[in-house]
Amino acid sequence: MTDENNPAILQDVKIVDLTSVVFGPLATQMLGDLGADVIKVEGPEGDLLRQVQPSRNKLMGAAFLGANRNKRSVVLDLKTQTGLDQLRKLLIDADVMISSIRPAALARLSLEPETLRQENPNLITVSATGFGQDGPYAAKPAFDDSVQSVSGLASLATLRDPEAPPAYAPTILADKLGGVTAAYAVMGALFHRERTGQAQHVEVPMFETLAAFLLAEHMDGATFEEAPQDFGYARMLVPHRRPVQTADGYITILPYTNVQWARFFKTVGRNDMIDHVWVTDMDARSRNIGAVYDMVAHIALTRTTDEWLDLMEQADIPAMPVRNLSDLPNDPHLAATGFFQRIDHPTEGAIWTTRPPVRFSATPARHDHRPAPRLGEHSDEILGPGRE
Repeated sequence: MTDENNPAILQDVKIVDLTSVVFGPLATQMLGDLGADVIKVEGPEGDLLRQVQPSRNKLMGAAFLGANRNKRSVVLDLKTQTGLDQLRKLLIDADVMISSIRPAALARLSLEPETLRQENPNLITVSATGFGQDGPYAAKPAFDDSVQSVSGLASLATLRDPEAPPAYAPTILADKLGGVTAAYAVMGALFHRERTGQAQHVEVPMFETLAAFLLAEHMDGATFEEAPQDFGYARMLVPHRRPVQTADGYITILPYTNVQWARFFKTVGRNDMIDHVWVTDMDARSRNIGAVYDMVAHIALTRTTDEWLDLMEQADIPAMPVRNLSDLPNDPHLAATGFFQRIDHPTEGAIWTTRPPVRFSATPARHDHRPAPRLGEHSDEILGPGRE
């Protein structure tokens, strides 16, 4: 992607992408938004995500469109020697190869990092895998639901309510968090190579990524124990931590500091609480946070959502209405920032997408350089004539 006035951060960086579904493709889409030339290598059947409905046309499902913009697609059958030879040609001058093929399978194809770097010493190799390769789960297949289960995420519901069954988060959190992590890992490896000239192998395991993400706060008391047992950040797990009902809807009202709590109770006419230990002492408040949130829930019923939003804005206390996903296109902030964009796809017609959320003043990311490709759309362009 080239713009002489606003060169992209990853302009002229060539990434060969052997990933599928969401984990790897989200990472490479983010890198493509930053200007990398992402070549999406697909087998003859295409990325499985292409088949996920809804869609207007075959193999162009909405989820695929949402994770594969700013890429070129080439079809290679890696079960054949011709396909492997064509891939090796692509890698000769590539900067990055990222793969979700399990490492043992790559080794059988002679595509392990050490072999590839003998042919291209500058090649950064990235393994977007389910589990770290030095543990007993190394060879296991992994999908978002299974990683949510084994990481402890699905069981958080039981920490909040011992009678509740485990539950998945209603979004592909492990996949998407893995994608974001893989994107920053690639950027870090590129920066290291730029500074030292040294390419390297990078492993991004989805299990460890999600576990580390969860334990940033949920390590809690286990941090200090010889044998970690006391997991779970209490404020996140009390059943009272939820949006509260107003006179006509739901809202999140979130005083956090001592000053904000005092201001909240003063604003709602509960002067008796201003000097209460739950307000003046964060430790005491934390140990009684369920009761504190319960007070907010009862108070919230006395006003409408709009009344609360006005009142909390005047008091400079965080408060936001509870919205549905279908409300977001009409959100005034997202409208003002141009978050939703309608673009013309050459085969899928007018479709909605979102802008990259990160803003760079000198090197802006782009959502519209290349629409998500049809299967093998760029095979001739990339491989050239007479490639058979």
